[in-house]
Amino acid sequence: MQKENNTAVPSSATPRVRHRRRSSEVVPEPKANGGNFLADDRNKYKSMWIRTHSTVWMIGGFALIVYMGHLYITAMVVIIQIFMAKELFNLLRKAHEDRHLPGFRLLNWHFFFTAMFFVYGRLLSQPLVNTVTSDKFLYQFVSSLVKYHMAICYFLYIAGFMWFILTLKKKMYKYQFGQYAWTHMILIVVFTQSSFTVANIFEGIFWFLLPALLIVINDIFAYIFGFFFGRTPLIKLSPKKTWEGFIGASVTTIISAFVLANILGRFHWLTCPRKDLSTGWLQCDPGPLFKPENYILPGWISQWFPWKEINVLPVQWHALCFGLFASIIAPFGGFFASGFKRAFKIKDFGDSIPGHGGITDRMDCQMVMAVFAYIYHQSFVVRQGISIEMILDQILTNLTFEEQQSLVMKLGQILQERLEHS
Repeated sequence: MQKENNTAVPSSATPRVRHRRRSSEVVPEPKANGGNFLADDRNKYKSMWIRTHSTVWMIGGFALIVYMGHLYITAMVVIIQIFMAKELFNLLRKAHEDRHLPGFRLLNWHFFFTAMFFVYGRLLSQPLVNTVTSDKFLYQFVSSLVKYHMAICYFLYIAGFMWFILTLKKKMYKYQFGQYAWTHMILIVVFTQSSFTVANIFEGIFWFLLPALLIVINDIFAYIFGFFFGRTPLIKLSPKKTWEGFIGASVTTIISAFVLANILGRFHWLTCPRKDLSTGWLQCDPGPLFKPENYILPGWISQWFPWKEINVLPVQWHALCFGLFASIIAPFGGFFASGFKRAFKIKDFGDSIPGHGGITDRMDCQMVMAVFAYIYHQSFVVRQGISIEMILDQILTNLTFEEQQSLVMKLGQILQERLEHS
């Protein structure tokens, strides 16, 4: 009995020691050349030079494209969207699975260009109609395309959906459905948001340029203030983001918004909305938002400064709201992207821009800002109600050429009868 009690317990019966599962979260480790903050990084001047060089080239190219006009800016946005989609599609690619799924990458691009056709078809239908009005054949063709645009997009999507179902393979279901969901997430979160940029462009380059510049200014000054003064961590998702950089960039961005709106608002070709798809500068009568008004300063201010009144464009007050959003809310788009990259254990979405990463790394805050700029403009700037331009747009878009002629004749008869009875 005692022998049995002293018998060694077999190794197979040894109780398992449960080890705590390690988190997949990437924990930043202190670098050998210093801490996590830019102010402590010994190689910061080298990285700053690379980043500055790339920034100068980007700003120069951006300025040239803006100078060329609405259509070229739109083309730039489309190219950026394609590169962003490419970077995000590649994020979840698995070479082994893709070799067994020929044509599967093409399916992702089919959904992407279907979404592009749908969104830009809605945004640019009226400018396209206005462009071809003088040519009867093209006008009828474009009118038919606009009329059946939604049906065409639907059948393109259904074709992609059937294509996806027919390509499903055993043991690959999880990967294929994951790619399907990932593609749609890209279309909703990335493509749809960035498409608001084009809507802003056709409302006037001003409404595209000011928000975009404010994001650039906020990003640059957050880097500069964090570079020299950053000591207090802001958020764990971005270890190098500091309160000093955030506050310094916020103050700079709000001031820049007020000043930039005054400068940009004085160029009429930046404020004119584009009604067609032609190129070249526009000349228009500036609206009340872009006509200077004099404001008398309080007496206590004139005692300290030589000015008794200032010349302000009304749009500058709207620009302050843009500055607040760009400095406080829009950075959360960058925080979202930082958390996303940490989840996938990557440093950047790509390496196409030295010192910055990929295109997506530069556009995270721009997408959030573009949506806000469009909603703000439509809610607080555009005058609501029915205008002559809106009625003409509906007539040109929804009526055939013969119906338009009949409308003109009937309208003429009605006006003639009113003149006779008056």
